[in-house]
Amino acid sequence: MSAVADLLARARARLQRLDARDAAAAVGDAALVVDIRPGWQRLDEGTVPGALVVERNHLEWRLDPTSDARIAEATDRDRQWIVLCSEGYTSSLAAAALQDLGLHRATDVDGGFRAWAAAGLPTAPGSDERPDYARDPGPSPDEGR
Repeated sequence: MSAVADLLARARARLQRLDARDAAAAVGDAALVVDIRPGWQRLDEGTVPGALVVERNHLEWRLDPTSDARIAEATDRDRQWIVLCSEGYTSSLAAAALQDLGLHRATDVDGGFRAWAAAGLPTAPGSDERPDYARDPGPSPDEGR
């Protein structure tokens, strides 16, 4: 097994991964979908209406409840966070990282956005629009380097 495959397996062992339909149902119970795909991928594939866009390179800083660069939603440690990438690989690693930050209900969508769309769940045309935090970023996670 490659090192990255081992890392992925260890991350997934900690998660209660959701299929697309269960993820959509969880959103109805106040869970929040966090789309970590880069803009070009959202533009190519589409988006999930209502998903919070936090691209992968800012995820930990924006969702760490103790970070000066956090978004407002990150203060809710009891919320279920459902991370979404294109196919469900990067999202598993990201969800495990969120658990390490104290967001213990973080998980991901098995199969990612592609599984969401294939299940016939709501999607919207793709957009590479800047996430809200990038419009008025406040403290930057890159400051102090």
